[in-house]
Amino acid sequence: MKKLFLSVIATFFCLSVMAEDGHRLWLRYDTLNTAKVNVVIPPAVRGGHENVTTPTIDIAMHELRMFSKSQEVTLRIDKSLPDDEGFTLTEVNEKRNYIIAAHNDIGLLYGAYYVLENETECRTHCYPTPHTFGHNAPFYKLRLLNHWDNLDGSIERGYAGESIFEWFRLDRQLIEEYARANASIGINGSVLNNVNASPKILTAAYLNEIKIIADILRPYGIKVYLSINFASPMALGDTETADPLTPEVAVWWQKKADEIYSLIPDFGGFLVKANSEGQPGPGDYHRSHADGANMLARALKPHGGIVMWRCFVYGANHKGEDRVMQAVSEFKPLDGLFMDNVILQTKNGPLDFQPREPYSPVFDQIRHTPNMVELQITQEYLGQSKHLVYLGPMWQEFFSFVNPSSLKGIAGVANIGKDRNWCGHHFSQANWYAFGRLAWDPLQLSQDIAADWLNLTFPELGRQGWTSWMELSREACVNYMMPLGLHHIFKFDHHMGPEPDGFKAEYPIEWCPVYYHKADKDGIGFDRTVSTGTGATAQYREDIARLYEDINTCPDEYLLWFHHVAWDYKMKNGHTLWENMQQKYNEGVKEVEEMAARWQQMKPYVDEQRWREVDERLQQQVRDAREWRDVCLDYFGKMQR
Repeated sequence: MKKLFLSVIATFFCLSVMAEDGHRLWLRYDTLNTAKVNVVIPPAVRGGHENVTTPTIDIAMHELRMFSKSQEVTLRIDKSLPDDEGFTLTEVNEKRNYIIAAHNDIGLLYGAYYVLENETECRTHCYPTPHTFGHNAPFYKLRLLNHWDNLDGSIERGYAGESIFEWFRLDRQLIEEYARANASIGINGSVLNNVNASPKILTAAYLNEIKIIADILRPYGIKVYLSINFASPMALGDTETADPLTPEVAVWWQKKADEIYSLIPDFGGFLVKANSEGQPGPGDYHRSHADGANMLARALKPHGGIVMWRCFVYGANHKGEDRVMQAVSEFKPLDGLFMDNVILQTKNGPLDFQPREPYSPVFDQIRHTPNMVELQITQEYLGQSKHLVYLGPMWQEFFSFVNPSSLKGIAGVANIGKDRNWCGHHFSQANWYAFGRLAWDPLQLSQDIAADWLNLTFPELGRQGWTSWMELSREACVNYMMPLGLHHIFKFDHHMGPEPDGFKAEYPIEWCPVYYHKADKDGIGFDRTVSTGTGATAQYREDIARLYEDINTCPDEYLLWFHHVAWDYKMKNGHTLWENMQQKYNEGVKEVEEMAARWQQMKPYVDEQRWREVDERLQQQVRDAREWRDVCLDYFGKMQR
């Protein structure tokens, strides 16, 4: 492991003197190799042996020795500190010496990366500034990336090339670089495969490969998790059914859990998508989600594993019911019936990662079962890797409605692939970085995270005002795609580009754009009020329900999500709905045009390769924004005639 790590460091060093291709992400440290690093482990912890380190401490030592601007750093295990993965940073005699102390070794590694980031970001300082001292610990214990990677190397909703997990030909160095990047922002879990899971992932051949990945990730504090196909025992030919209440099925899962933990003792657990979009689940046998989740939970519990059961469900069981209401309808009656090692994993909005959604009412209605939020880092509905859209403001908006303390963890659908710059768009790296930062501390401001990322990645751009452009980018995307609460009017399947007239009889109606905007000669929007519509507003807590129910108090950004509104309806600014729609679409295009023009002026401040690649993406974004505006305004304009 030490040899592999040194190879990774050497690769990153070589990159520092070569053309900039974005592969170093935010870890663009200058190689100094001057810091002295001491390790202090109390005798009680060492068990009377020499001052033995661990692979994790070795990594922290190497990182600090090679990259720290300090004269001397001491890494100290201190069992009196909280066992919370955190660390305490202390300055020594106002010199360029300090102590990183932690309850365990992963805290020391997080502390090392914290020091290096502060040294790099501040630039004018050789060591952390005073505000960085003290104890620093993650808000959530579960800080996971969900990879939607398939066994054939493709990635569902992936826009940065093939999967970095190349089965039976694993690139150990690439996986270690991935682990290093995640550890630097505090991510501690990785679900390796798609929620639309293949049963083959649980066969011996794949489990042996997963052990290799787990061994690489472990020193960086990252546990491995797997998405599982609920019908795996039947699909693999070992049982005649997947009914969770059938004893032979439960025994199969118990034996499978034993097998996994014999290979990977710190295996995290299962992520499950069941009875949604054609995936098998307990509903196939007239069993509940609780029946299915608890059967898996019993198999994992002796080993300390968890089940993350996704609340993304809709379909035949809810025929005729508003799609955004179906998760609450399905899970609220089961609240409190799940085992204590089951966590419900819920998307931030009730629909499907739209550019803007109200928060999911599941977070209001589920009170007796642990819940974690699922965010989408990959920009499936936000221009994919073609558009510069910083998602920090979107996630901060979510946390303004949902109390972070009400959640057990946070998961992000990863935007990582084998493209040299990892994410397809250089600025999409900021979303990976921002996710990690918010998973560590969801109370951070998105603008501060954007500023930090710029200082680490494009240091001159922070001084050129690009933090404000990043902050603006998500609202610009909403404006040129679907302003004022419009949603899901994308082209079928690939979700890239507008198709407001979209309807295909062979598709479920909930996949058709016309289902969501409901435009006609009288108006536009989805009536979800209790008084005249589907009643979706009633699923929210009382104060929010009242706010959304009344067209006079409903925020403009959610107006057409909750109300069918006349074209000539006078909005709060005195202009009609139609006038406001036109203004928003034009504003979105103008904002992207100005961002692209501003980028032209950044050429002197950015290396040639990254400047050119970002410029190409921005030019496409301008064209796409104009297409969105022209197609949507033409279509909705004709509706009024």
